[in-house]
Amino acid sequence: MLRFEVHNNKEIDLCGAYLFGQEGVPIRAEIATRDGGIVCEKRAGGSTGLALLWDAGAPGRLLLPTCRLSDSEQPYNLNLELARAQTMRIAQKREDWGLFDFADAEAINAEYEAVRGKFITALKARRSADAAAMADEALAEGLVLGEKMALYHAEIFINRRKASGGASMRIAFGCATELSCSDPSCQERLKETFDFLSIPMPWKHIEPKEGSYEYDLIDAWTSWAAGNKKAVHAGPLLNFHSSHLPDWLYLWENDYDTMREMVYDHIQRTVKRYQKSVHYWRVVSGLHAFNNFNLSFEQLMELTRMTCQLVKKLSPRSQVVVEMVMPWSEYYARNQRSIPLLLYADMAVQSGVKFDAFGLQFCLGVPADGHLMRDLLQISSMLDEFLAFGKPLHITACQTPSEIVSDTGDAWSGQAEASRAGQWHAPWSQRLQAEWLQAFYRISLSKPFVESICWRDLSDATAHYIPHGGLLDDHNEPKLAYKELRNFRASLLNNRVAVMNQQRRNHGT
Repeated sequence: MLRFEVHNNKEIDLCGAYLFGQEGVPIRAEIATRDGGIVCEKRAGGSTGLALLWDAGAPGRLLLPTCRLSDSEQPYNLNLELARAQTMRIAQKREDWGLFDFADAEAINAEYEAVRGKFITALKARRSADAAAMADEALAEGLVLGEKMALYHAEIFINRRKASGGASMRIAFGCATELSCSDPSCQERLKETFDFLSIPMPWKHIEPKEGSYEYDLIDAWTSWAAGNKKAVHAGPLLNFHSSHLPDWLYLWENDYDTMREMVYDHIQRTVKRYQKSVHYWRVVSGLHAFNNFNLSFEQLMELTRMTCQLVKKLSPRSQVVVEMVMPWSEYYARNQRSIPLLLYADMAVQSGVKFDAFGLQFCLGVPADGHLMRDLLQISSMLDEFLAFGKPLHITACQTPSEIVSDTGDAWSGQAEASRAGQWHAPWSQRLQAEWLQAFYRISLSKPFVESICWRDLSDATAHYIPHGGLLDDHNEPKLAYKELRNFRASLLNNRVAVMNQQRRNHGT
């Protein structure tokens, strides 16, 4: 059992809270408030840590983890443990990123020593309340420093990609579209700003009744993309979330063999129809997290292998992408029939699944597992985990809100106020959404294995995922985030021209 005492009138919010063990894998536990503190009764042995929403002051209200701790009847000081974890995380990433080797990183290294000094002072405090007060300062400054480190590291590697021309020639910018959207202004925005179009292919829409197929809207968008010379990323072909599955398929939820045959037929039919139009197939998405049929680990991996092999066979010139959601695997603490994301990714690589790249989603701003706010250092560190797999990575969806009020057009039926999901620095606004977009894109594209990035929704005027998460408002007018993305892409394109001209001059001499 773990107990935590909370000081300085900090609000205890257990929305999205979970315990985790080795390598950050969530574990099942009962977490509750008691006597102004937190009590965690876990269902596994070994040292564990707690992750929860925490008001850190100026850096925002973020989902933050402690270090892993041993069981104790005596309560830990939660303020102190969160500061300890952030201090250790900064130290680890300084080592991983080799920030000691850069002369202009002296300021960052000096700031780290200051944060570390405050944390040590907090450790030495005799009164718990005094320790917590100093720890709160160390945590706030540590979060600011962590994000500064992430952006500093990103700038170094973006400049390296620019110098080689890689940032412009290999990175593609995309946006997903709502199938029913036919507004000419939206199409014009897609045409002027993006390299590819992400076309959703939910099975629920394609085959609402067994044996009855509706491809008209998808046909219209693939034709539009071809006519405007835009690459097409399509899918997912298989996703076990209720929003993707046709209702009639549940008749076979206890008959795996029949269900597998239906999956095979559905994918074969769809891929054959669009094999000449689609450049990247998101074949499976979120099988590790969404398991409405209560399939076993072996069955989930078999479906992953079968579907990827089938698409490779039918569309050999296209890229096959295995997409994953909710990067920190919070869902695993609630659902024993799911698979931790990094374990699923490792099994896909090690078990010989035939695919070309991973896809990963970062949609933040909803009070639900996988969607609560994280700081930039956590995001950068999560992306680093994919370096070891030796596969390209595509950010297949990213999104944050531009307002904190309810939004009746989102995927959560207007019940998911962004304010309950935490906040990044300040309450969400158009300006803050644009700042997050710029920071996230820079961090993502600085990773040499990231090859594309896609915003989740274009407009708030049509059905969308995160509340107020579109790049256009509900009147299809550009938000500041849209302008920020357009300018960022233009700067990379201009850099490509400059690099290519320089290479020609060097070749000529």
